[in-house]
Formats: sequence, C-alpha cells, structure tokens
Amino acid sequence: MEEQVHSDKRTVQPNKQQMLNRLKRIEGQVRGVHNMVENDRYCVDILNQIAAIQSAVDKVSINLMEDHTHHCVSNAIKSGEGEESINELMDVVKRMIK
Repeated sequence: MEEQVHSDKRTVQPNKQQMLNRLKRIEGQVRGVHNMVENDRYCVDILNQIAAIQSAVDKVSINLMEDHTHHCVSNAIKSGEGEESINELMDVVKRMIK
C-alpha cells in the first residue's frame, strides 16, 4: 500500500480558477465514463474516454508542478530551504511516473 504524505503547508494557487475549471471538466468526463459503463457502451469508446481523462489529469499535474516550481520552490531556494523543497518535488515526480 502506498504511503500518503499530507502537509499542513498552504499556498495560493496562481491559476486557481483555471485549475478548478479543468477539474470540473474532468469530473464530468469521469461521470460520463460511469454512465458509459452502466449503459454497456463499447469497450474501445470507454477506453478512449479514459485516455482523454488521463491526459487531462496529466495536464493539471504538469501545470500545478510548474506553478509550484516557479513559486514555492523558487521562494524556498531564495530563503535557504531549497534542498528540502527540491527533494520534496522530486519525491512527487517519482510517484507520478511510477
């Protein structure tokens, strides 16, 4: 079982509304796949929708990682806490590409 790491750190997301809009779209796509399965739709059609969802989630992840790097990691480096912040980011990257 994969260990979940939770942090009490908080940050203002610079592209919060854009991210929320994308996540709402993804949520709708997931509900659509649920309906497709319920309605016995063709497997390949369902798989194509799942691929689109995975791509959309990847885009949200990349955008969030980019914002985190440009803001949180950059600020940590400037304040002398760069090594910890870089290690934290690399741990997340490693989990994402498993």
